[in-house]
Amino acid sequence: MIFSFKRAATIAALLIASSGTTLAHTGHGDAGGFAHGVMHPVGGLDHVLAMVAVGVFAAHLDGRALWLVPATFVAVMALGGALGMAGVGLPFVETVIALSVVVLGLAVALRVSVPTLAAMALAGFFAVFHGHAHGAEMPADVSGAAYATGFMLATALLHGAGIALGLTVARLGELAGRRAVQVAGGAMAIAGIAILAGVH
Repeated sequence: MIFSFKRAATIAALLIASSGTTLAHTGHGDAGGFAHGVMHPVGGLDHVLAMVAVGVFAAHLDGRALWLVPATFVAVMALGGALGMAGVGLPFVETVIALSVVVLGLAVALRVSVPTLAAMALAGFFAVFHGHAHGAEMPADVSGAAYATGFMLATALLHGAGIALGLTVARLGELAGRRAVQVAGGAMAIAGIAILAGVH
């Protein structure tokens, strides 16, 4: 399973690099592409909430899920990004992204415990749509590889923030930590519903 995700990430990286070859420039294109890539996930509330929720959810599941769930999201998101850069259409992208905030927020709020593979599958499903949105909205004058590196790094950092939040809150004490995480997850789910209501 780990090997297959490594292979998927490698394939995605090659696809992204090839799709961005004609758009790649030296100097400004690479720097600009990386900066745009970093800013795309952190510039959208839906992306931020979903990616932090993935980290908090992984922290709750603990064990191998602590790194496998976020790693799955990043790897599959790269594949979705390659599809978006290549102009391959995907239906209901904004709707599914909004739903990801609701579902992942509820998973955190309700302290849902599922097998690691199920959590990886859930994260991977939503990651395709987040990645597609990143890829489809890549500026035309930047390096595709640099842009992909930027949004993958930003996503990994948001996952890390979620993991840190989940682990830190858990140390507040069993009851207090649980309540704090549940409130945060509920707030995420409510924000997701608001985002979903605004999707046309």
